[in-house]
Amino acid sequence: MKFGLSVGFVVTKPWDKMSESRAFHEAVETVELADQLGFDSCWSVEHHFLEEYSHMSAPDMFFAYCAARTKNIRFGHGIYLMLPNINHPARVAERIATLDILSNGRVELGTGRSATWTELGGFLVEPDDTKEMWEESTRSVVKMWTSDEFSIKGRHFSMPPRNVLPKPVQEPHPPIWVAVQSPETAVLAGEKGIGMLGVTLGGIPKYADLIADYRRASREAEPIGVTVNNQVRAQGGLFCHPDSDFAQKMAGKAEEQLAGPLSSYLMTMGSTYPSPAYHAHSLGSGAAFRPPLGADQVGKLVGNPDEVAKAVEDWQKLGVDALNIGITGRWSTHEQNLESMRLFAKEVMPAFLDEPVTSEAAT
Repeated sequence: MKFGLSVGFVVTKPWDKMSESRAFHEAVETVELADQLGFDSCWSVEHHFLEEYSHMSAPDMFFAYCAARTKNIRFGHGIYLMLPNINHPARVAERIATLDILSNGRVELGTGRSATWTELGGFLVEPDDTKEMWEESTRSVVKMWTSDEFSIKGRHFSMPPRNVLPKPVQEPHPPIWVAVQSPETAVLAGEKGIGMLGVTLGGIPKYADLIADYRRASREAEPIGVTVNNQVRAQGGLFCHPDSDFAQKMAGKAEEQLAGPLSSYLMTMGSTYPSPAYHAHSLGSGAAFRPPLGADQVGKLVGNPDEVAKAVEDWQKLGVDALNIGITGRWSTHEQNLESMRLFAKEVMPAFLDEPVTSEAAT
């Protein structure tokens, strides 16, 4: 099993002039430590206008800075918004290829189409068209990378013949992923030979069904890229501490911290724009959107090293190829979060890696 770092950029109120600056620079330090500890990748979101919940709107800029300060860790967009109103496909192809060159081939392109009206409405995106936009844009980016001339007269964007430059250094191109939180998207990912980037908040029970759907669909994949990427990455929050009760307490506070902003942003789709494309988010209660750290959730990566290792075993039995691990948030201090990572890398990770990592940072 592989282990990735998930960076969400929570910036909770009250703010001061340095709140965002601290969040970004602490995230860079976290990525540097993850590189030293043997995490295989760092994944970051792209969000817009979501106060407190996420202030990361330019992940490619963040990754470029981190690439210059690290050696081995890969950089995964989790996800890039593949909607022409927000990111023109040619600009996506150019920016990802540039990052791939500068990082010496360390980029993974996770794709998606947003989940909130706050973001879609801000860019005047028609929610019911986002699925078509995603597929048209993603197919186009792959063709831009793998051909010397690209043109399209599409439904959602058009451009005359051009050679989109530069080209990525990975052959045939950086791996493609798609964010999955519904059975429909799990099947779509499998059919199109795209990696499943799980972002569901339902823990192991929810993932089990999605993975089963994905694996079935993958058997007869017609890849949207040049090759098939049939991997599953799940996501969960981590707080590893010698004192299990303390770890549970910190994780519970983090859950409470995120529940409010997350609920309000997801619920607005149903109330503001009744859309069949986003029926899963049109629920009337914020309780449906609790982060995957609650004490009632199976597979939570919270507790002492033995408890966290048991949770990783549960994920492994489910058939997950990798876990993207997020830290709990602002209730715990930055140093506590780094210590949690160090303890996880020292006491838990070696048992699950094909080649156990030893490093000065872990010890």
